[in-house]
Amino acid sequence: MLKQLEKAEQRWGGANTLIDHWLNNRRKLLINYCKIAGIPPYDSTEKSLPAITLVKEFCDQLMDYVSEGHFEVYDQVVTACEKNGVSSKELAQKLVPRISETTDSALDFNDKYTELVDDKILFQLDKDLSSLGHAMETRFELEDKLLEVLHTKHS
Repeated sequence: MLKQLEKAEQRWGGANTLIDHWLNNRRKLLINYCKIAGIPPYDSTEKSLPAITLVKEFCDQLMDYVSEGHFEVYDQVVTACEKNGVSSKELAQKLVPRISETTDSALDFNDKYTELVDDKILFQLDKDLSSLGHAMETRFELEDKLLEVLHTKHS
């Protein structure tokens, strides 16, 4: 996912302040995902669960990223696509609902771990992070397709 982000930053970085900010937030989200998942270079030699505070911070960041996409970025991208051609508008109308489907995974993860009262629930974290990771990867690919259409046809 980080390699895909680097490609996105190379492609669209500097084209729009909002998109730069959004891609930067994606980077921070991915770094924190790797930290709580124990993915290199954030893996540890000792086998331990992440601190609850780190998981909750990640949940906050995840919700901020999802919200920013839905309430700021997508609206602007879709509006630009609508102004610049029927094919772009149609693609945007197909992609945004598919992106929204991945939101459910993020919301479910957030609901489960934000209200965490029993540390034992953390034993399910690896499985839940894996499922969330797949949803995030799908989401990022769809978001990048939306940005590619905007960039290719309308820049």
